[in-house]
Amino acid sequence: MSASVATPVTTSVTRHVDPSRSSEMLAWVQAGTSLAERFDGFLGSGWVRPSEESPDWHMLYRFADADALAAWEASPQRAWWLEAAQGQIGETRVERRTGIEGWFDEPVTVVAASTPTSPPPRYKQMVTIFLVFFPLSLTANWLSGQLIGDWPLPLRVLASVLVMTPLMTYVLLPWVTRRMAWWLHR
Repeated sequence: MSASVATPVTTSVTRHVDPSRSSEMLAWVQAGTSLAERFDGFLGSGWVRPSEESPDWHMLYRFADADALAAWEASPQRAWWLEAAQGQIGETRVERRTGIEGWFDEPVTVVAASTPTSPPPRYKQMVTIFLVFFPLSLTANWLSGQLIGDWPLPLRVLASVLVMTPLMTYVLLPWVTRRMAWWLHR
């Protein structure tokens, strides 16, 4: 029997609030963070606004594993905190991510009490990454040999990785993942 490995879970919540109530929202966010910090497994939180006029606030919080997250989400402290904003702050979207499986599925909107869909098996993730990484790595190594072959090895590798990482993350892996969804989620 294998021991389970704790995987950190990040929850992203988009909340909608009247821009004229920004100071109340900020106080509410800080109160929620103060409460969550007292829970075992709390790893951090933060929030972002697209602009001062935007009604949307994007909030993130992270726990060491799903059990620690569940303890926070089921706590009376969190229920009290959410109730404090009832009617003033609307929750429009909730997403949870545990790691690189986010590359393999589209964001899913979930209700607070539900669990996210399970990621594809690790071997399918590995095969999909390989299908992108091998040709990209081969091409990057060949090009770096042609264009910057006289640079010291650490600088060549750094330049190659700086080009390959965004290409993999934002272009190639999402593209391949969409085309392999039939196999990844079968």
